[in-house]
Amino acid sequence: MKYSIGNTDSYRRKNRFMRNSMLAVCICAVLVAASFFAYRFIHNQLYGRPSLYLVRLQWKSYDYSSVYETSRRLLETDPFNNVARTYHGYAAFYLGVSSLDTSNAQSYLDESINSLRIAMISAKKSLMPQLEYMLGKAYFFKNTLSSYYYSDLAVKYLEQAKAHGYNAPDIPEYLGLSYASLDMTMDSISAFTEALLVRESASLLLSIAEQYCKAGQTTAATQYLFRIINDCDDKSLVLQSRMLLGTIYIDEEKYEEAETEFRTILEEDENSADAYFKLGLLHEKQGDMVKARAEWRRALRIQVNHQGALKKMSE
Repeated sequence: MKYSIGNTDSYRRKNRFMRNSMLAVCICAVLVAASFFAYRFIHNQLYGRPSLYLVRLQWKSYDYSSVYETSRRLLETDPFNNVARTYHGYAAFYLGVSSLDTSNAQSYLDESINSLRIAMISAKKSLMPQLEYMLGKAYFFKNTLSSYYYSDLAVKYLEQAKAHGYNAPDIPEYLGLSYASLDMTMDSISAFTEALLVRESASLLLSIAEQYCKAGQTTAATQYLFRIINDCDDKSLVLQSRMLLGTIYIDEEKYEEAETEFRTILEEDENSADAYFKLGLLHEKQGDMVKARAEWRRALRIQVNHQGALKKMSE
């Protein structure tokens, strides 16, 4: 009897052990399967299937090419996904402005503009100023690459962004350049002056001087040009400033001062066709057409298609 009971207890212990072992195996299998599927999910989220999570991760890494591609794949199945559309427009913009190929840049900017305009249809009110800002910049850069004019649209959306409280520091300079291309001189001067309060640069001072010169306010223009000539280390900007200053002197009949500016330019750059052309205009003003035509011929020897010199030589 004892033997029978012992066998029964032993059997029960073995049976319990087997059940526990099978349960442990099952639990391990479930954990392994869960880990595998969790790994696959995370991997797909991070590196595989397109998702907004992946787009945001790529955006934080400034990986605009990947943002562009991932958002494009998302939009194939959900073309009105506002978040994907916004990221796609932003990525296309940055790819466009960084492209060295004009054709590619144009394509990216066109795609950026299209995506941003679609995104604005259903965008949250809080996001609209930023979208207007990016759209304005996209039109600004498109204007610099295209034979058509988009400055009016750049102004429209940048002004809207500004009116709606978006305070990006580069807005005034973009507005100044856009107004200048539209020949809205006083608006351009106003925008450039505001830009100076944010960041002063020689290129900005030259832009203001050019607009003051267009407005006939040569005294103000001259002051900005002197600042560039005296303080700027950029040789190209200094020479451009001297060229404009010399032109102002011709109009003011300060012929000696004008010649000094043009001769100084030629000392720095003996192949400046524009400087020879301006010297020709100076001699023409003084009534010496022999010297004038000699200077225009020098300009054409350097630049055979110089429009100003060609026109003067055909008169």
